[in-house]
Order: sequence, then C-alpha cells, then structure tokens
Amino acid sequence: VQLQASGGGLVQAGGSLRLSCAASGRTPSDYAMGWFRQAPGKERELVGTIIWSGGRSYYADSVKGRFTISADNAKDTVYLQMNSLKPEDTAVYYCALKRRIGNLARAPLYDYWGQGTQVTVSS
Repeated sequence: VQLQASGGGLVQAGGSLRLSCAASGRTPSDYAMGWFRQAPGKERELVGTIIWSGGRSYYADSVKGRFTISADNAKDTVYLQMNSLKPEDTAVYYCALKRRIGNLARAPLYDYWGQGTQVTVSS
C-alpha cells in the first residue's frame, strides 16, 4: 500500500484548504483512513478518521465543526476539507491507513503512512 498526500500550503487565518490522500494497493477489507498532524515540538495527534465501509467519520474536538473528512471509494481517495483555519492548525498533516478494526486514535495502530504535507496558517 502506498499513500500519497497532497494539497497543503500557506493560507491566512479563516481560510480553507483541502488535502487529498490517494491510497494505491488498498484492499476492500481495509478498515479506516485517518488524518494526523504534527506541529514542531509536539506529538503527532489524530485530526480525524473515516471508516471506509459506510463512511462514518470521527474528529478531534479541536477541529469539530471546521474540518470534514470524506472518501471516494471508487478512487481510493480520502479528503480532508479544512475551513476556518487557525494559526494553531499549522502542522505537517499525514494520512494513514488502518487495516483492522480497533482503536482509531492511536497512531502506532495504523499500518501505512503517507509522506506528510505542510499546512501553514498565518495570523
């Protein structure tokens, strides 16, 4: 499995960005795709995740109401729509694939990772 993340960039506070993550080699039984982020000096944290089958999504409290995860199963691609961006959203954003059912919040439980894409929000 290879994950290719794209769509990061520089945006002003209050603006929007959409990240994409294309998963090549994924199987129909794969469980979920998560988005994580890591800011300098901080631990990697879950932004949100989506279950491939059914499309149910979950979000960190810090992004609820501002970020939306969606999936295009036909394209094996997951999107992270980020609105009302804040400077504290600045981080490298990673997508990650989880093959089996289980805890969705813990990064070590994800099996494959994309290369990361930088999101910078200026004040």
